[in-house]
Amino acid sequence: MIKQMRENQTDFYDYLIAGSGFAGSITAMALANSGYRVCLLEKNEHPRFAIGESSTPIADMILRGLADRYNLPFLKKLSRYGEWQKNYPEVICGLKRGFSYYPHQSGKEFESDRFHSNELLVAASVNNRNSDTNWLRSDVDHFLVRQAEKTELDYFDNTTVKSVKRIKNKNLWTISAARDAVQMQLKCKWIIDATGSPLFSETFFGTKSSASGFSTNSRAIYTHFENAGLWNQYLEERNFITDDYPYNPDDSALHHITEEGWIWMLRFNNNLLSAGLVFDCNKDEFPRYDPAKKTWDSVIQKYPSLFEIFSNAIIAGQPGKFYKTSRLQRKLNKIYGDGWIALNHTAGFADPLHSTGIAHTLSGIEKVLNVCINVQDETEKKKYLKKMEEDFFLELSFLDTLISICYQSAGNFKLFKAAVMLYFIATIKYESSRLKGRTPETFLCAGDFELQKLAEKTAREINFFSAGKSEFDINELVSKIRSWISPFNSAGLMDPERNNMYHHTAVKL
Repeated sequence: MIKQMRENQTDFYDYLIAGSGFAGSITAMALANSGYRVCLLEKNEHPRFAIGESSTPIADMILRGLADRYNLPFLKKLSRYGEWQKNYPEVICGLKRGFSYYPHQSGKEFESDRFHSNELLVAASVNNRNSDTNWLRSDVDHFLVRQAEKTELDYFDNTTVKSVKRIKNKNLWTISAARDAVQMQLKCKWIIDATGSPLFSETFFGTKSSASGFSTNSRAIYTHFENAGLWNQYLEERNFITDDYPYNPDDSALHHITEEGWIWMLRFNNNLLSAGLVFDCNKDEFPRYDPAKKTWDSVIQKYPSLFEIFSNAIIAGQPGKFYKTSRLQRKLNKIYGDGWIALNHTAGFADPLHSTGIAHTLSGIEKVLNVCINVQDETEKKKYLKKMEEDFFLELSFLDTLISICYQSAGNFKLFKAAVMLYFIATIKYESSRLKGRTPETFLCAGDFELQKLAEKTAREINFFSAGKSEFDINELVSKIRSWISPFNSAGLMDPERNNMYHHTAVKL
């Protein structure tokens, strides 16, 4: 419930969670349902704008696991498109059947052939009912915080934390905060940072965030549009072959590869389109101080097919503007300390290319809840948290490798298609393990030695693969990658007879 606090009233909690996005709300509800006194703080109020994200089979598996383990049945109903539409159609989402990729050249309309040489569609589900979803985060976050209000926890929105002090001999935090004009005093044993930003932990826990060690170097501009054209309609009107597609590409995480980087398109059921341009900063020539809309327009005008899609599009009322980021890559130097823990989306981020944000966040929530609920001894708890921190940095490094090889190969779509397969190999291995009842210790099996070697070997080859290589050299490297992934390849990836159309690569649900 939204609690009303009297001036300088002091309340005590086992856990205080900063940030009521989907991660903060799920964590708070799970802890409250496990018998802990929980306070959930939010500096703004819902609904609020957040950029659209897409789920994956891994994210959906974890949602179902959390639903069963912590008595959160509504999470299970959000884990498949069909169940979502049956139970919560008012919570806006979009159908996401898989991942779609199309390369573009400046000044030229999109081109392909009957072999789909310039297309790649990778299905993650066999039908719409069991499909993943695109999350309109403003709706999903609002829905989950409303569910949290029905739980036995205290929720304070429009609340600003002013100071945080650790009473070491009592293992307690004292927190001074303000909700509107009311001054609040709170005490808790643990603080969980679910803000999704490094600022809170930098301010109150003395951590430092940096992009040190990342190979990926990207930034983004983004917004939501209304009335954007449909990509599949564009293709059919120009007589491209689409009757052998595994799904409608507008019902997917749609990636348009450009000379600057790539553009994402995520559609929702209410005519909204989440779209953003991610720049590869290693070849980014656009002035970063230019207004985001000016940059967006300049890029879109370079690509006739994309310009057609956005010719009648207008920026949606929410947010009503473009957003512009600095470098996307970041990680905290520590993700836990004396009495505090940072969730994954707060602790670090690599890049949106493989849509890993929701799944990686949920994976971290699983681990944090396991430590908080099942490990009572403080010495043992620190050991588990240390292992969790080591695994997180390993996961972030693995993600960085899987992403950076795609950026480095984006100039040649044949090589890009091979590079992106390493992500799908990792997801299939992770999904298979979970379905057999064995949750891997690390997200995407980042700790698997053979997968690590595969990713590092591919990265080395692509790093040394300079522009201007002959078609023979490109084909040779693609063949190498095909042979390297073969021990893990249970889905027929890179099979030339598939013509870049994969009708179901995810394991059976």
